[in-house]
Amino acid sequence: MTLRKYLLGTHITNIYTNNLERIIFIELEGYNKSKNESKKTLIIELMGKHSNIILVDNENIIIDSLKHFSTNSGSYRNIYAGEKYILPKSDKIDFFEVKDKDEFYRIIENNSIKSNSRSLVNIVSNTFTGFSRSSINAIEINNNLSDDLDKENIYNLYNYIIQIVNNSENNICKKFDNKNDYFLLNSKKENPLQINWFLDDYYTKKEVDSTFLNYRNSLLKLILNKLHKLNNKLDLVNEKITECKDTDTYRLFGELITSNLYRIDNHNLESITLENYYDNNNLITIPLDKSITPSANAKKFFKKYQKLKNAKSIVEDQKVKIVSDIDYLESIVFEIESANNISDIDEIYSEILELNMKLTSKKTIKKKSTQHGLKKSNNIGEPLKFDIDGFSVLVGKNNKQNDYLTTKFANNEDIWLHVKDFQGSHVIIRTDNKIPTQETINKCAELAKKYSKANQSSNIIVDYTFVKNVKKPSGSKPGMVIYTNNKSVTVK
Repeated sequence: MTLRKYLLGTHITNIYTNNLERIIFIELEGYNKSKNESKKTLIIELMGKHSNIILVDNENIIIDSLKHFSTNSGSYRNIYAGEKYILPKSDKIDFFEVKDKDEFYRIIENNSIKSNSRSLVNIVSNTFTGFSRSSINAIEINNNLSDDLDKENIYNLYNYIIQIVNNSENNICKKFDNKNDYFLLNSKKENPLQINWFLDDYYTKKEVDSTFLNYRNSLLKLILNKLHKLNNKLDLVNEKITECKDTDTYRLFGELITSNLYRIDNHNLESITLENYYDNNNLITIPLDKSITPSANAKKFFKKYQKLKNAKSIVEDQKVKIVSDIDYLESIVFEIESANNISDIDEIYSEILELNMKLTSKKTIKKKSTQHGLKKSNNIGEPLKFDIDGFSVLVGKNNKQNDYLTTKFANNEDIWLHVKDFQGSHVIIRTDNKIPTQETINKCAELAKKYSKANQSSNIIVDYTFVKNVKKPSGSKPGMVIYTNNKSVTVK
């Protein structure tokens, strides 16, 4: 709104940079409401997370900015309306102030001594404004220069930089190394607009990749936190089950004491030895609480027996539920790690929301889904499709797709494959009334292994059977099935 108010109707008169600093100045001229000539400058500072866009008037007073900063909040300059614009500070040397290659060499040598470094890449990037490590590294690689502080080496680097900054060869930009974000200049390109297309494609892809990684890591963090809690809960349940193994012992103690009360002294005892009529009258020593009578001890044993008996049933049911949730969330972890794009993550998030998995509070889930552009959707997406020996083969990318392929899409006579005892994709061979050979089934088994958590393992068993033999238990989570009449192959 600010730019519309002040810049609508103006025209650009000049665009320039502050030497090799990543600051762009766009000068504009026009007329204000009083028909007087008005000059403005739009300043674009490209400095990573501190990047900003600032509009100033002809006296260099800030009209407004995209981000506001104050010296009160730790900034070294004020960036808000009414303040005079000040250039960012830099302790580095302006390359254009270097007279010749000899002075360039002396500066490099002096800074090498100060920094105790012999790396040309590090020294140049830390000494001069406008050069990153990756750009100097790219120049060295492209010109077969070493990273040593050899005099001739430094002279050659200076000469090449001069060619770049003076644009003496009418060069334009091209991508050199995607992994390290290197950029070089290339004089063979004919279309001068190529640099715009290249930069647009490059940064669009980089932003998409970055967004995808943020989405994936956020969801993965939620799942792993929930898994950690479930595993801790499972440990507690297992401890309780172990404790419940002594249930019958407490009942036995109570019965033996009760049946022998007539012969036990009615005073406080630490233990008592009795014949166990359940074990051929072999003697058994029963520990007692000496602060109470033997009769009260018997009641205490019966009470503990009843309590553990009831608890055993409850904790065993809890364990089944917890193990089921852990297996399911581990399958979600596999799906997230296998996801290739935002759409895949969207489908997984949708699946979790539909199941109402309590990964965090509802407010947090809603907030995160809004931030990531993820929302509940009935769209299950497209499974992977392959053509193997003339058969159409489909592979689910997540639990919802697995369910759809197996229970709704596939016919009874189609063949279903899945890696045994590992999370993985359901694989469907569309038979169309044809019988695939064992070789074809083996190839599809390799697909099942490839798209499973066992993809890096060897000698993996893959089960296969007709779809009619695969059933989904009522109330089970997405992707969970049981199957019968299966055969197996081993993928080496």
